[in-house]
Amino acid sequence: MSRQFMKGNDAIVVGALQAGCRAYYGYPITPASEIAHAAAMHFPALGGTFIQAESEIAAINMVYGTAGMGIRTMTASSSPGFSLKQEGMSYIAGAELPCVVVNVVRGGPGLGNIAPEQADYFQVTKGGGHGNYRLITFAPNCAQEMCDLTVLAFDLADKYRTPACLMADGFTGQMMEPVEVPLAKEVPYDHTSWAVAGTPETSKNLISSIYLESNDLERHNLKLDAKYKEITANEVRYEEYLCDDAELIIVAFGIVSRIVYSTIDEARAAGKKIGLIRPITLWPYPSGIISQHAERDVQFLSVELSTGQMVEDVRLAVNGRAPVHFYGRCGGNVPSGDELLAEYDRILEGGRS
Repeated sequence: MSRQFMKGNDAIVVGALQAGCRAYYGYPITPASEIAHAAAMHFPALGGTFIQAESEIAAINMVYGTAGMGIRTMTASSSPGFSLKQEGMSYIAGAELPCVVVNVVRGGPGLGNIAPEQADYFQVTKGGGHGNYRLITFAPNCAQEMCDLTVLAFDLADKYRTPACLMADGFTGQMMEPVEVPLAKEVPYDHTSWAVAGTPETSKNLISSIYLESNDLERHNLKLDAKYKEITANEVRYEEYLCDDAELIIVAFGIVSRIVYSTIDEARAAGKKIGLIRPITLWPYPSGIISQHAERDVQFLSVELSTGQMVEDVRLAVNGRAPVHFYGRCGGNVPSGDELLAEYDRILEGGRS
């Protein structure tokens, strides 16, 4: 294992290669462009494939084809490009193919700007494209997690034969930090029972998402739903910080959670009992731990780079048993520590909800 100084976007490529990914298809877009640049440099050097597609739509369909061969494959984009991939992602989910898709979120809607946001939360966690499907979605908050969660995303995508996603904000993608590069690993899953390789041995395999008979399609949807229930039961990941005695629990992910950590330490030094729940998986969402804390006398504050999206999942988990507050910045603005400390004081002193 080696230690290197790199951008979060570059760390994604390192993690993918160490996980055995050997095919990348993409189209550059700020603030995710470094992912394509690094993939263009490293994938061919390791005997893999890199193609700059003519569009994001072409890229996701190249992923579809390569995933069907049982090869670990990925693509990456930022918000407008991620939107263009949605039809292909629905096809991939319907065909039960493993792959990894990265969204380094920028300001929107429309062209917006190239500054960090988290406003694609609804799109990523609720499906995005058409039909009844879900994406395993990770929310890294540092360059190390950009690497490590990419490795995990490939493993879970293979385990459940489903696409997985990393949703990072532009800040985390551009920030440079030390990264402990994991050792390269063999792909631990055998794809021969379903993959298509253009050989007589695999001619019996058929990959499709079309079911013309209503009952057949219903059975397929129920099969997918059972898989999503299994993922929800087994793959929730989160981090708690000083929640056991907290009177106010902050829920935050990505770059915002980094700011919240430091503000909690400052607030604790001033005698204020504040804690943090950081979702690492945005889907499946860590509703259970939030629900558990809602049983006692506590308030919640969802802090986001949006006008309020994850707060809906916090409210669902709390289910009316505790006050849920929201604080957000958008347009590429990131809250300062002083802003958050002032918001904590307003809530603890009986301010707005």
